[in-house]
Amino acid sequence: MCRATFLTPETYLFGGYEERLEAFDLIGDIVKVTVDRPMGSYHPEHKDMYYPINYGYIKGIMAADGEEQDAYILGVYEPVREFTGRIVAVIRRLDDVEEKWVVAPENMSFSKDEIMVQVQFQEKYFRSEIVM
Repeated sequence: MCRATFLTPETYLFGGYEERLEAFDLIGDIVKVTVDRPMGSYHPEHKDMYYPINYGYIKGIMAADGEEQDAYILGVYEPVREFTGRIVAVIRRLDDVEEKWVVAPENMSFSKDEIMVQVQFQEKYFRSEIVM
């Protein structure tokens, strides 16, 4: 497992992280997630998509789709506005350009099966693999 590193936009863009393209290199890093779809909310455009977990983005870190990096938050059982935690997995979509980071409290871990059960509400529309 990687040592925990606090990953900020500044270090990601200017501190050497720009070369870290492999998902497994991110595991263990600490990130701050801004939650724009809290647990219990619905997608702003797809009104039938319910969010059973908190979901958001890493401000200032751009993903392959040109938007800020998305993140699922596991292990937090109430709606939150932001959350700082450890990247425990990366979900790589095989039929899309996006990757989703899975973030959890520092003392928690989840199996691939446990992760997929919790993110299935959205990942069921894609062919995905989980990198840990």
